[in-house]
Amino acid sequence: MHIGIVGVSAEGAALCYRTICIEGSEYCGPGAHPEVSMHTFSFAEYRRLSEQEDWPATAELMLASARKLASIGADFLICPANTPHCAFPFLESRSPLPWLHIAAVVADEAVRRGFLRIGILGTRYLVDSNIYPDYLAARGLECLRPTAAERDRINRFIYDELVRGICTPESTVYHQQVIARMKDEGADAVVLGCTEIPLIINDDNSALPTLDSTRLLARAALRHAAQAARKDDASVVERPTSIR
Repeated sequence: MHIGIVGVSAEGAALCYRTICIEGSEYCGPGAHPEVSMHTFSFAEYRRLSEQEDWPATAELMLASARKLASIGADFLICPANTPHCAFPFLESRSPLPWLHIAAVVADEAVRRGFLRIGILGTRYLVDSNIYPDYLAARGLECLRPTAAERDRINRFIYDELVRGICTPESTVYHQQVIARMKDEGADAVVLGCTEIPLIINDDNSALPTLDSTRLLARAALRHAAQAARKDDASVVERPTSIR
């Protein structure tokens, strides 16, 4: 299947795209991957709308990208940015194509790995929302959020540094401190719920196992594309007796 990526920030979208292309060989053979297309509007516009918490307008941007991707043959869509998922209630029923939801993918992985209480890191808008709490609760999982002060500081690191590809020791250490505090409060894993946080945090330097939303979404897209391809192959195998 043809994967459509609705990009938002360059670093997160690039990491998602790179993961699809590199790990696609597991499903498609050496050096191969599904067809992939991406469309992105200016990140400045997404940032402005997020700061205003204007999710209906954010949905319009995402829908415009979705229509462009549908017009060139994409079969389904992903958005490798967590905060714009706040706009999903305003776009899903109007979308020309189905989406894989990043929080659903992460929640499924948390269940698969047996986690029970999940810390959430991300922009202030994402952490303030109920996106992850709702998806986790639907699977019987609890969540922990950063404090208000932590949310504000992480938000600054994301928008002032990480989305621009700037990875400072100060940002890394601060994220590590927040993760360690969540561990002390009973979290057994942490969602890297900004698609740039994996640039500085991973299982090797985190006090908790990480749920890397960027790569998990990319892998879910690969599985979805591959499963559809297998179904198509099966249908081809089942039809020959009717071909004359």
